[in-house]
Amino acid sequence: MKFPKLNMKTVLMATVLAFGAQAALAEGVSIAVVGGKADDPFFAKVKKGIDDATLVVAAHGGTVNYLMLQNYDNIGGDAANLVRTAISQGASVIAVPNWVPDAQDEAIKAAMDAGIPVLLYNSGGADKAKELGAINYIGNEEYPAGLAAGAYFGSHGFKNVICVNTVPGAQNLEDRCKGVADGIAKEGGVSTQLPLPASSFGDPTAVAEAIKATLMKDPTINGVATISAADANSAATGIEQAALTGKVQLASFDMDGAGLDRIKAGTQLFAVDQQPWLQGFLAVSMADAYVSFGTAIATAPVLTGPGIVDTANVDATIAGAAAGFR
Repeated sequence: MKFPKLNMKTVLMATVLAFGAQAALAEGVSIAVVGGKADDPFFAKVKKGIDDATLVVAAHGGTVNYLMLQNYDNIGGDAANLVRTAISQGASVIAVPNWVPDAQDEAIKAAMDAGIPVLLYNSGGADKAKELGAINYIGNEEYPAGLAAGAYFGSHGFKNVICVNTVPGAQNLEDRCKGVADGIAKEGGVSTQLPLPASSFGDPTAVAEAIKATLMKDPTINGVATISAADANSAATGIEQAALTGKVQLASFDMDGAGLDRIKAGTQLFAVDQQPWLQGFLAVSMADAYVSFGTAIATAPVLTGPGIVDTANVDATIAGAAAGFR
């Protein structure tokens, strides 16, 4: 029998990965996950996915450490510092959103230089993961999500939309608003970004007041897009205070129970879903599989969105949210 000729480089890489997996199993893998605030409705769902996947990691002797941002005032720098903390703690693998590449790339490269694999999730995208040499990217591609939102607005007759950004400078959110502008432009509409100070994130009164003032200043605005579910709740208040409910329609990236109720009631047009529970679950389970067993997913990126939630599918989404997964 004639055997195929082996590629020695491939054999060597496979051998190194196998030994690394055996070592991880023997010592117990230590997974560090950088993420957002616990009281952020979006990251609460991400954290549930992380916690659910942690049960699998713990079953074979591993641990998961959630390194949480305390606020969003300096999101890039703080996330980079958490990556450095994970390095100092001897993490086996790090999963981290790449919110602000200019601030975070150096720390991510330092982790990989120290022999710690890195997986990007939630923010960063496939191109950035490839550039940095990360394991993979799990999540939404933000610009296409924005395009979908803008196209939906435009195709439903909305021609002047503001995109409210409460964390200006975060690349994923800038990409969302740019996508909204480009998507609605293809339908003959226009969208401009309303950047608010990062301190306004989590301040419903400040967000509502800013949106109310903007709408009253320009009566041609007939749509508002927000970069988070919490901001959508504030926007709904601002629209109501401006006495424009029903005239100005609301949409959000991500969603919560209040937003889903508005969609069902017809006071919110739609939400763009990126399935945060799935992002957290896959970030931990894929990182674990990579370092513990030497397995990887050939598909890159692993996309969890975007999906549009509107009146057509809101009931099924509400059922998933009631169970804590949407």
